[in-house]
Amino acid sequence: MSFGQALRPKEPRNLVITMALCLVLVVVYLIGDYLQPQSPKRGFGLFFGFLAAFLFIFEMMYPVRRPRARPLKTAKRWLQLHLYLGVIALLSVLMHTGFHWPHGGMGWWLLLLSAWTSLTGLLGVWLQKWIPSSLSDGLRVEALYERIPGLIEKLCTEADTLVADASDVLDRFYRTEVRTSLGKLTPSYAYLVDVRSGRERALEPFRRLGQFVDEEEKEKVDDLMSIYTEKLELDAQYSLQGILRRWLVLHVPAAGLLMGLMVIHVFGWLWY
Repeated sequence: MSFGQALRPKEPRNLVITMALCLVLVVVYLIGDYLQPQSPKRGFGLFFGFLAAFLFIFEMMYPVRRPRARPLKTAKRWLQLHLYLGVIALLSVLMHTGFHWPHGGMGWWLLLLSAWTSLTGLLGVWLQKWIPSSLSDGLRVEALYERIPGLIEKLCTEADTLVADASDVLDRFYRTEVRTSLGKLTPSYAYLVDVRSGRERALEPFRRLGQFVDEEEKEKVDDLMSIYTEKLELDAQYSLQGILRRWLVLHVPAAGLLMGLMVIHVFGWLWY
């Protein structure tokens, strides 16, 4: 899957509907601002504030959804609504502020958390489309995240056995240039761009060594290179699956903090 394909929506109709709704809201905002300068405390400015609050509250229902919960019935529909309502909610926040910088610390926190929550949500959707496709298209090895460290240990044992009766040249190469890196996971964000990142550079020493050993040793070098290639693919699997898991740390705590501050903000408006 190319970068552009990862950005392509699975349900184009939902994107069109969302853009149309955003356009309608912007037109309503412009008409209201023309008739009377908008304020977050009255008129359409207040309306957009309540709209944003309502949408964010609905967004927080996503974690407690049920696959067949009515009226959406499927998890896919819940996810689509969660995604696009987040965009509309962020636009409503901007119109609530009149597209002006907020005043005071509370206003800044609400604006920044709204933007952060919405943007990290979009990032998560892209990651969930891009990473599985990259793993399936670019790698031959498949492994569960929790099992990868154990698989690395097995590769080390296999490599140790392979070079147990090797020549001094191959044994020295293995001990000095291969064994240490083979025995530990090496996660990298570079795999997000290219699942084969750094592979050719890492395998070049094996190819050079193959030119200086006899035919029997060449087979061992080839087998050792295959083991190391599998290790590199496990590195890529571990890195990308880890990114998918850690993404929630960027999104969920910020969403929870946003909800808490929003409740305080609404209560403060009602009180004062």
